[in-house]
Amino acid sequence: MIVQRYPEPFVAPMRQELTTLGFEELRTPDEVDQAVARPGTTLLVVNSVCGCAAGKARPGIALALRNTTRPTHLTTVFAGADLESTAQARAHLAPYPPSSPSIALLKDGKVAFMLERRDIEGRPAQSIAEILAQAFDAHC
Repeated sequence: MIVQRYPEPFVAPMRQELTTLGFEELRTPDEVDQAVARPGTTLLVVNSVCGCAAGKARPGIALALRNTTRPTHLTTVFAGADLESTAQARAHLAPYPPSSPSIALLKDGKVAFMLERRDIEGRPAQSIAEILAQAFDAHC
C-alpha cells in the first residue's frame, strides 16, 4: 500500500498557525512519547488540512490560549503529513478513535479532556475557545 503525504509547502502555513502560538511540533513517534511523558498538562492538537481545522479548530485554540489558565505544554502533530507521529499520538489518545482535527488535554500523560472532529465541526471558533478555556480551568 502506498501512503501519500501532503507536500510540505502545502502544509507549512497550517503548521505555522500553531507554531507561532508556541506549539512544539512532534515529528517522530519518540518525540510524541517524550512529550506525553512530561509531568503537568499537555495540549495535544492533531492538526489537519480540512476546513474545520482552518476555520474552527486553530482559531478556537488561539482564542483559548488567551485564558489566564493554560496547559504547561503545547504540542501538535499533523495528520496526513507526519504519519508516524500522528499514529503514535492517536495511540496515546485511546480509546478515542482517530480524528482530525482533534484537541486533547492530557494531565500527567492521561487524557483529561478531548474534542473530536465531531465536536469541532458544528461549532464556531469562539465556542471551541470557551470549551477549551473551561477545560484549562478544570484540569490545568
